Amino acid sequence: MMRQFELVERVKSYDAGADEDLINRAYVFAMKMHGSQLRASGDPYFSHPIEVAGILTKYKLDAASIITALLHDTIEDTPATFADIERMFGADIARLVDGVTKLSRIELQSDHSKQAENFRKLLLAMSEDIRVLLVKLADRVHNMRTLHYIRNPDKRRRIALETMEIYAPLAERIGMSEVKNELEDLAFSQLHPDVRESLVARLNFLRDKGGDLIGRILEELRSILKDAGVDAVVSGREKSPYSIWRKMQMKNVAFEQLSDIMAFRVMVTSVEDCYRALGVIHSRYPMVPNRFKDYISTPKPNGYRSLHTGVFGPERHRIEVQIRTQDMHDVSEMGVAAHWSYKQGQRPADGKQYRWLRELLDIMEHASNPEEFLEHTKLEMFQDQVFCFTPKGDLIALPRGSCPVDFAYAVHSQVGDTCVGAKVNGRIMPLRTSLNNGDQVEIITSKAQTPNPTWERFVVTGKARARIRRFIRIQQRTQYVDLGRAILNRAFKQEGYDYTEKALDGVTKIFKAGSVEDLVVAVGEGNLTGREVISAIYPELKNAQQQKQAQSADGLVALKKSKPKGHSYAVPIRGLIPGMAMHFAGCCHPLPGDRIVGIVTTGKGVTIHTIDCEMLEQYAEAPERWLDLSWSQDPDDKDQHTGRISMIVANEATSLGSLSTVIAKNLGNITNLKITNRNPDFFEMIVDIEVRDVKHLTNIIAALRATPAINSVERARN
Repeated sequence: MMRQFELVERVKSYDAGADEDLINRAYVFAMKMHGSQLRASGDPYFSHPIEVAGILTKYKLDAASIITALLHDTIEDTPATFADIERMFGADIARLVDGVTKLSRIELQSDHSKQAENFRKLLLAMSEDIRVLLVKLADRVHNMRTLHYIRNPDKRRRIALETMEIYAPLAERIGMSEVKNELEDLAFSQLHPDVRESLVARLNFLRDKGGDLIGRILEELRSILKDAGVDAVVSGREKSPYSIWRKMQMKNVAFEQLSDIMAFRVMVTSVEDCYRALGVIHSRYPMVPNRFKDYISTPKPNGYRSLHTGVFGPERHRIEVQIRTQDMHDVSEMGVAAHWSYKQGQRPADGKQYRWLRELLDIMEHASNPEEFLEHTKLEMFQDQVFCFTPKGDLIALPRGSCPVDFAYAVHSQVGDTCVGAKVNGRIMPLRTSLNNGDQVEIITSKAQTPNPTWERFVVTGKARARIRRFIRIQQRTQYVDLGRAILNRAFKQEGYDYTEKALDGVTKIFKAGSVEDLVVAVGEGNLTGREVISAIYPELKNAQQQKQAQSADGLVALKKSKPKGHSYAVPIRGLIPGMAMHFAGCCHPLPGDRIVGIVTTGKGVTIHTIDCEMLEQYAEAPERWLDLSWSQDPDDKDQHTGRISMIVANEATSLGSLSTVIAKNLGNITNLKITNRNPDFFEMIVDIEVRDVKHLTNIIAALRATPAINSVERARN
């Protein structure tokens, strides 16, 4: 365990102005507070905060961070309070200790929702001061180093998984690759011990088989760079077992096929020398295709800069070479700590300066619950990057597999919400197109556009998914409110009453609704019926309604046989968004002009059927689920609806061409075509066509019947 004077000397070695007295007081205070507490290893508990402080001195952090490390467990595990810390060490250190204390509770939670909620606290604390994360990462590094002392294997696995899923990606995001690599390898040894042992055995075999292979490659690289006049320091290393395993999983390749098990680093004095060294290596050795990456001209989001290339190097071995300056190397290893602002005598910057953290905070604002937030955050942190450009040349970093919608939301939330199209490298492309490194993307927007719920199927960034889901939630609630009011209005009128929300106010507690609007939403969702609400408001109607229900089967028959009258009891439908409060049935494909009826489905709103749909028979015994609907009479309604037709077509060379031509001439759009049966003479097929209404579909059917190649056409039912 590091002694008091050793810790002070370490801090003073890089920060001569550090408050020595305050560090000494923190050391003594923490030792006194932890007293005789022991860790799982049997060591005094106080050894843990000392080790955490020691880890931070390696990254030359300021005295406040070192003191926070010494005190970070005192509020959680000792009688010390926030007020005690503030009185003895000042408001700044008390705030940092409090931030780390709140985060420490993550480790105590096995419940997923509690862990997710605590992760939200982590981001909020980070946004106030990034030093909170640095102390927490050092705390996690030491806990992982001693994880094997914990006897409960489930607890060890949970902590290792949390480290792999949350802390290692966060370390990578702030550029601390050394911390990230150690956390990943320690977690990997707990999560997949057999795999790790196998990889270590293979690495040992290669090392024994190759003898001093790394030494010979280093000597040759140094020689060719020196001969070319490039002043460079060359070093070599093996990749960690976890990074090898991850690459094998991602690329689905065997151990022997990896080209960068051995990585060599070339350190030069300037950016110009980086490119000179690259030219020397490429002129001497063949490059492995698609293995060159220039992170100097396009740095990673965490500030990482370097040149990477794969070559068939000395003795025809495939190797990876990284070329960088000393400053680039410092940022690569220490990330945000490499440019710690106390060195310039300034107050350390808060976390909001980091774009990725601002985006995570934006996701937190729009996620509906902690679990959804954690899901989106993992999407945001885990995936490899692609780098794309705006028309002005600004660089946008995205996860691999991103599409123009992800790009639009990365530019600005409003740009994403109003996106209607995209040009990729000057060409109009579908919004679900996967973007590649170097693509220039121009987003086309419209003020009339809103997020499309179908986008959620192909976006990959957490920010885009959170915004789209938020829009769906708001839109769904709005539609459920409108639908619920229409259902209640109809129910009131049927009983001879006028609908008022004041009448609902008295029964919200009966249905355990937080407000009148929540009660209306419950009716719109189908969790309550209008009849149940009316019965609660007017209990005397209950017996009369039971008699009506007994005669309901006859009433449904009458409903089917009656002619459309447009009576006031019918609920008008308009502004439908697929997947929202109302859904068109896939069995009968209702169109404007059809007589329609709704079936209320618990928790899903209303499914719309044509009145003659055979599927309605299964709901004959549940009259309370039926809802009489009518199409809205909006002359400006330009919505397209899907009509389905079945046809028999001659098996001739021009048949499909004739079919599509007739439909196109009549302004229909084929959205799906399925051949259900074929023989030497005929094809039987189902065709879905976008049309305005029944009349439009009828005109298309008439035109198809007049086409010689088409034997028969009918509107498909069920």
